[in-house]
Amino acid sequence: MQVTVLGAGIIGVSTAWHLLQRGHEVTLVDRQADAALETSFANAAQISVSYCEPWANKDAPLKTLKWMFSGESPLLFRPQLDWAQWRWGLQFLAQCNDTAFVRNVAQLVALGAYSHAALKEVVAETGIDYHRLERGIAHYYTDQKSFDGAADAAAVMQRFGVQRRVVSRDELLAIEPALQSFGDRIVGGTYTKSDESGDARVFTQKLAALCGQRGAQLLFGHDIERMESDGREVRQVRVRHRVSGAARTLKADAFVVACGSYSTPLLRSVGVNVPIYPGKGYSATLPLLQPDRAPSVSMLDDQMKCAVSRLGDQLRVAGTIELGGFDLSLDTPLAKKRCEMLVRRIEQVFPGVADTRTPEQGGDPQFWCGLRPATPTNIPLIGRLPLKNLWINAGHGTLGWTHGAGSGKALAELMHGTQPAMDFGFHGVTPRVPRTGARFSEAPPPTRA
Repeated sequence: MQVTVLGAGIIGVSTAWHLLQRGHEVTLVDRQADAALETSFANAAQISVSYCEPWANKDAPLKTLKWMFSGESPLLFRPQLDWAQWRWGLQFLAQCNDTAFVRNVAQLVALGAYSHAALKEVVAETGIDYHRLERGIAHYYTDQKSFDGAADAAAVMQRFGVQRRVVSRDELLAIEPALQSFGDRIVGGTYTKSDESGDARVFTQKLAALCGQRGAQLLFGHDIERMESDGREVRQVRVRHRVSGAARTLKADAFVVACGSYSTPLLRSVGVNVPIYPGKGYSATLPLLQPDRAPSVSMLDDQMKCAVSRLGDQLRVAGTIELGGFDLSLDTPLAKKRCEMLVRRIEQVFPGVADTRTPEQGGDPQFWCGLRPATPTNIPLIGRLPLKNLWINAGHGTLGWTHGAGSGKALAELMHGTQPAMDFGFHGVTPRVPRTGARFSEAPPPTRA
């Protein structure tokens, strides 16, 4: 087939790569000058199969209501005059129960394990270097009540084959000695040795370059102006070069929408509604001052709900979700407050290890924000849309890096006419061959607006 993939983040590039691997012709389109310059640019850097819990759980409604009044809350709901936001919120509330939580965890873990294996295959084949650290992920707690619930959370993950285990404070400090100076605040943690970390942007850009070398047409710097359909299929996509202004029409046998949060308005233009809403996340990337004291195990901070990963001679801290539309500003008082919160936490946990000075103090923190495309279940939409030649690979929320390689491989397999080897509720696709473990009929149905 001739396939046009719209969007060159980790999801779109992975899809393009696996389509090329199966002999298809690929055109990859993105409005930025290179791959991975939006949501995949500066995320938390974690491949976190063991920490892929959905946002929706029985405690989420009360916490979200309480957090609405704090600019430093982990999940901040900013009400808008936007029916899409409120509809998404109602669908989210419907998932805030134990039955839905366990069902959604099963889906996320299945995709995570499949994706981790797919990532390892790509790395083995290509030799891409992206500051990869295979040292696991540790989750540390500073509140005893929260830590008391860690065993239950670990047990849920263990039910689905994830070896996430509860560890004492002393064991956690032995796993990551860089936490020693903060050790008196830690009450315990959990640890999964099989997880890892690395730079999603570096990986994605290198994989995109390899796609080009294998024959893909890379149309970077092109705005997607519109999709044109006859009600049964997409006939063509109109794009325009951002610099020259030159317009062109793209025709293909199949089209893949992998535009993250922007998939929703793009698909709405051809009458397709999907429940994907943007969650604004922040990160700070800081130069290391004392590399020998910096962590090499990627970590999750339970109190602040942020992630910390080492990327070579830098430290990345990322976190918070802000549900307030397509706002990408970094210069508002709220945005500055949330960025400063991340940097302040690094100085508290790893004092003196990274340069946490503000620009006014002579420092050079690299602040960033991106829109995490979230579904109410946190399960991404991977599969076929109602228009017969239109496919989707979007809605990965905070797990785009974790699920990227597998999502691309799975969609490429579906488009190629084969069934991916995992129990997952693919969007708009009826599985033909049942597999071991949970029956496909037990998977949640595709999420639709």
